[in-house]
Amino acid sequence: MQLVVDNLSVTRGSRTVIRDLSVAVSSASALILRGANGAGKTTLLRAVAGFLAPRSGEITLRQGGRLDAPMIDGDVAEHCHYIGHANGIRAALTVSENVAFWAQYLAEGPLHQTNVVSVDPLALVAGALRAFNLQDLADIPAGYLSAGQTRRLGLARLVAAPRSIWLMDEPTVSLDAASVELLSGVVEKHVADGGLVIAATHIPLGLANSNELELKPVPYATAMSDEEIML
Repeated sequence: MQLVVDNLSVTRGSRTVIRDLSVAVSSASALILRGANGAGKTTLLRAVAGFLAPRSGEITLRQGGRLDAPMIDGDVAEHCHYIGHANGIRAALTVSENVAFWAQYLAEGPLHQTNVVSVDPLALVAGALRAFNLQDLADIPAGYLSAGQTRRLGLARLVAAPRSIWLMDEPTVSLDAASVELLSGVVEKHVADGGLVIAATHIPLGLANSNELELKPVPYATAMSDEEIML
């Protein structure tokens, strides 16, 4: 599988945040996004995840590692996990209930079969809790967790509902050194199992098979004109 971003431009409000960007990321690899605030890292991740519509260009999935390989049918977003700044949990539910919700809610999507030992929801939940060292907190309401524990709970859905593509926006926020090491191990395993990762992070994840993409802010002078906004 290869994720192909072809000549992508994305606007936020009246400003062009990404202009004519082309990049390809293949299975079993990671792309680390670098750049100053406002350079478009979050915008790119949200566009790939389907939350922002491109102004121009395409985002496609292809079978195999060549740009001319056949496209994979369906929305790219169906193959993605997006981990943003919000953790996406319910404080009144226990830790295990939160993970079980994601495992069940996302169970019908295109699972990343190469790293799935079992698609049994209970097994996936247990594996997700172990992966992020949450098993001893399984019966505690999520509202009682620390910031770091809450972040690990939000990340646990990566394992509870396997997907081929992981899109992560500053995933290490609120994590201590030990938790960053846990996350790095989970991401490394996903890549080793044939998964694909795009991450914006200021803390190195120590991934063996990764490349970096430096994004630069588009000058404000290149914002759309009033005539363009009306199109």
